[in-house]
Amino acid sequence: MAPLPALRVCVLVSFSAFVTLSLGFGLPALLNVATGLLGVPGASVSECVVVCYFLLVLYVATPRIPRGVVKATGKAVFITGCDSDFGLALAEHLHKLGFTVFAGCLLKDKGGEGAKVLEEFHSERMKVVQLNVCSDEQVDSAARFVRDNLEDSERGRAIGGQQTSLLVLVTSCVPIHRLGLWALVNNAGVSTFGGVEFTSMEAYKEVSEVNLWGTIRVTKALLPLIRRAKGRVVNVSGLYGRMGNIAQSPVCVSKYGVEAFSDCLRYEMKSWGIKVCIVEPGNFAAAAGILSRDVLFNTANKLWAEASRDIREDYGKARFDQIMALMRSQCKGGQKDPSPVLDDIADAVASKRPYIRYNNMEPHWWIRLQLMTHLPAALSDLLYF
Repeated sequence: MAPLPALRVCVLVSFSAFVTLSLGFGLPALLNVATGLLGVPGASVSECVVVCYFLLVLYVATPRIPRGVVKATGKAVFITGCDSDFGLALAEHLHKLGFTVFAGCLLKDKGGEGAKVLEEFHSERMKVVQLNVCSDEQVDSAARFVRDNLEDSERGRAIGGQQTSLLVLVTSCVPIHRLGLWALVNNAGVSTFGGVEFTSMEAYKEVSEVNLWGTIRVTKALLPLIRRAKGRVVNVSGLYGRMGNIAQSPVCVSKYGVEAFSDCLRYEMKSWGIKVCIVEPGNFAAAAGILSRDVLFNTANKLWAEASRDIREDYGKARFDQIMALMRSQCKGGQKDPSPVLDDIADAVASKRPYIRYNNMEPHWWIRLQLMTHLPAALSDLLYF
């Protein structure tokens, strides 16, 4: 029997040839049949190919269609996970667009760098909040802080530097929906890796506690304010929220849950006029710095050291190292510029008609996602595993 890598290459090449031949010969014929059924004169094969190619190029080359932009003035956004990377950059970006930003930082009370950077804005529209999404107490405290500061900022504190009787009139005229929170961005997340037999139950729980239960916990706490504003919830998932992979089950379990929660929430909130969006970044490990070289090395050593003797004997160090090498190659690769993800999240927050899902990933990951979610599992398994 041929080695698995060689077999996989043969299958991929065969599949590519099959798709090419199908498009080259089958698609024009199907188009001619379709035009005939519609009563349109039959087109030549070359015309069909040209039309299909033109539509493909047009789809790829066309920028995102404008769908209207909401006015940022007077609207507030709560973002979790603002200590570094995407969350920090997103807080800065949305503040620049004119939104009032409540930035939840895990390390605010410990003098974290991200919290310091945001506090140095010295802006009334940038409010840094201590937040551990795993803590009911801190989430409830953050929700109270948002509620109190929303009321202060919307009702106005003074006119011309002095309190006046006109303030009472202004307060009474403020529509109740303006006292709400325009958007929640559940960005906080953690990542790890390891095969099922090498990953402890504690690791599964820790990842899901942040990625899944933290998302649900924060959403439930702030949802009444979002309903008042008829705003939106933006949940950051990822490509592993739609497909599995080797040595990624802790993240996949949590992100699959985020996808399911987001879908259910969208169905329930539709009648309230609330949008629920899911942002699915591709491989941005290099840009986010979540799994650095040292983290990869230390995690691999820990997984091997803590595995039982039987598991180490069954797998063998060579097989284990091969899997770890695959993880290193994936984490070193990927997109290094986080701006496409920031643009997606900003669009979900600011667009009048945001998309339900935002897929920003490299072409080969996007193709893999489509094949794994649309092909029969037996065929996609043969292609990739």
